[in-house]
Amino acid sequence: MTPTKSVQFYRRILDNLTDAVLLFDQDLSLSYINMPGEILFAVSARQVLGSRAQQVFFFSDQSVESDMRRALATGSSITKRNVLLSLPLHPMTVNVAMTPLVDEPNPALLVELQQVDRHLRISMEEQLMAQQNASRMLLRGLAHEIKNPLGGLRGAAQLLDRELDEEQREYTRIVIEESDRLQSLVDRMLAPHTPPHKSQLNIHKVLERVRQLVQAEAPAGVSLHRDYDPSIPDLLGDSDQLIQAILNIVRNAAQAVGSRGNITIRTRIHRQVTLGHRRHLLAVKIEVIDDGPGIKPELLNQIFYPMVTGRAEGTGLGLSIAQSLISQHGGLVECASVPGNTVFSIFLPLEKEHE
Repeated sequence: MTPTKSVQFYRRILDNLTDAVLLFDQDLSLSYINMPGEILFAVSARQVLGSRAQQVFFFSDQSVESDMRRALATGSSITKRNVLLSLPLHPMTVNVAMTPLVDEPNPALLVELQQVDRHLRISMEEQLMAQQNASRMLLRGLAHEIKNPLGGLRGAAQLLDRELDEEQREYTRIVIEESDRLQSLVDRMLAPHTPPHKSQLNIHKVLERVRQLVQAEAPAGVSLHRDYDPSIPDLLGDSDQLIQAILNIVRNAAQAVGSRGNITIRTRIHRQVTLGHRRHLLAVKIEVIDDGPGIKPELLNQIFYPMVTGRAEGTGLGLSIAQSLISQHGGLVECASVPGNTVFSIFLPLEKEHE
């Protein structure tokens, strides 16, 4: 391997790590940042190379820079845990590992930033997916048990309806109508388990279809805004299932804002995303943001469970079905909510299935 190829090889390794890696010279000027570092700080290497440490980092703990100098001076590694990093878009908790490279001709300091939030999120996602799978299996079993006697009940009511006088048919028709409603509910419980028929698709065409449907049925005071990243490549998916999943989430947002409010649909590319047990080099993140009253804290951790709803007229199936359909595409749906700002984040991998 030639020196040039060797450098490229090691850079590729560093760019495929999940943690941000930065290299500072003895004056604490930045001389290298890997791709996860660029993603973390939302900058390009060209923008920040040569910057001083205090221009790169925005730590709430002001002692981090002095620890960096101490690590260089003493030649000893230092680790600081659970340090708040104040990023432009959102704060983040990180562990900071500082390793001095004092044996080199030009002393340097290697700084690794490990996102504590990301590890917690992955753990919570795995737990959430396991619980949801158990719930869906239970619900699916119940749906099958209900389906057969329900058909018999409706058939008996139809036979009885033919034998009764017109004024007495009111009650049998109530039984038939309620049987049909329950049948529809059972069908919706079983529907997400249909395997997706995947093909290459443009996610923005899916989102535009959803936006048109919701805009047509929403009150005049509800505004739907778009914030799309046009550079997002096509992905492999089932267009109908993705429309249904995202439609359920956007409709949920429309119901939350009521007669007046704002909903924003935003797309961005994310790199090095872990979904379930697999890490993806590229994923699309679709955010559905509304300025409604928010979700009650006691419901937030259960919002994707079947039959859980904050509305009296709700069935509690829309978000559960959405999560199930997205899960069949190797993706995940997350939710964060405070009054005035509820965000549903949909992650879908962009790699082809054989990659």
